[in-house]
Amino acid sequence: MRIFKIDGPQVSEHDALAPMAAPGACERGYLWLSLTRAELQASLAQVQEVLQSLCGTLLLDLHVSDLLNDQLPSRYDYTSQYDLLVFRRLAASNGKGPHPKAEGPARGGPSVLRRVDTRPVGFAVFDRVLLSVHPEDGTVRDAFAAKLLAAAAPGERGRSADPALDVRAVSSRIPSGPSDLMLRVINQIVDAYLDLRRDLTRQLDHWQAELIDPHSRFTNWSALMESRQSLYHLDEICEDQRGAIQDWIDSLETQPTPTGAAEQRERELVMVRSRDVLEHIERVVHHVRRLEQNAETAVQMHFSVQGHRANDIMRVLTALTAVFLPLNLIAGIFGMNFEFIPLVHKADGFWIAMGSMGVIAAILIVVFWRKRYLARTR
Repeated sequence: MRIFKIDGPQVSEHDALAPMAAPGACERGYLWLSLTRAELQASLAQVQEVLQSLCGTLLLDLHVSDLLNDQLPSRYDYTSQYDLLVFRRLAASNGKGPHPKAEGPARGGPSVLRRVDTRPVGFAVFDRVLLSVHPEDGTVRDAFAAKLLAAAAPGERGRSADPALDVRAVSSRIPSGPSDLMLRVINQIVDAYLDLRRDLTRQLDHWQAELIDPHSRFTNWSALMESRQSLYHLDEICEDQRGAIQDWIDSLETQPTPTGAAEQRERELVMVRSRDVLEHIERVVHHVRRLEQNAETAVQMHFSVQGHRANDIMRVLTALTAVFLPLNLIAGIFGMNFEFIPLVHKADGFWIAMGSMGVIAAILIVVFWRKRYLARTR
């Protein structure tokens, strides 16, 4: 469990959750409560007490179940007091990275497409509290928390840095509210999907080169089929993400227009960040669908190349058969069991027959070569 109190350019991390529920503990700024599912289940009463003290409301039981559900797809829901957003991120590879990496060289190595594993991250957005529920590894949370503390206190952790000369510089580094903080965390999650595109493209490009190469003997069909299924699964995940963010944007647009200049600027910032996250998700969806089309096209081209290669082989065999047909006819005639056959009793009859057969074969080869029946294919 990690608890952050954010007040303007100041960010401080606290160890205990109970003091946050005391009166006056968070009069200004807002809180970021970041827990794993096991921590939320164990300390649900304390979390509800903090939410009641700061926001005057509690999490609904159905939303608590959604936050604890490890298989929930990306979705958005809301109440009059808070918004709930569930967003699936790429599962860490042994806790060492934002997404599974392909080990070893591309040729012969395990495919990054064989298994696209995701885990849901839940966000409950209140006016003064952001409650985020993460998987057990907490990779995204720890990475963003490090950035947040570094932006607020470059020198020493837990202390705020000197105010920047430009207020816009501070606002661009420190989230202005719970909604802005949630969108920044989601943007970091989406960036992991964007980074995954490089691995996807490299793997599929390697397979396309093998499928199109007429001299290759591609046998990794099971991995290719599994990769296509993984791409379909990733497409569905990204569609759910886009639907959830679009519902979030639609909900923001239906809210009444703020009266103050600061509130209006904060809402515009949240809208801009929401549209930016949606644009990133659409880029991932576009790239995944293009990879699906490339994989399908590569398979079709492979079978087209194999069919063309088989046609070339049959053409050459047919031409060679046509060349030897008259030679077999001549050999069959001289092999008849008659006593009087021309050239049989002559001393040079054998060489005359062989020469005639060679001339006929040469003429047919030249004719077939000019008609490109025996043309060399590259």
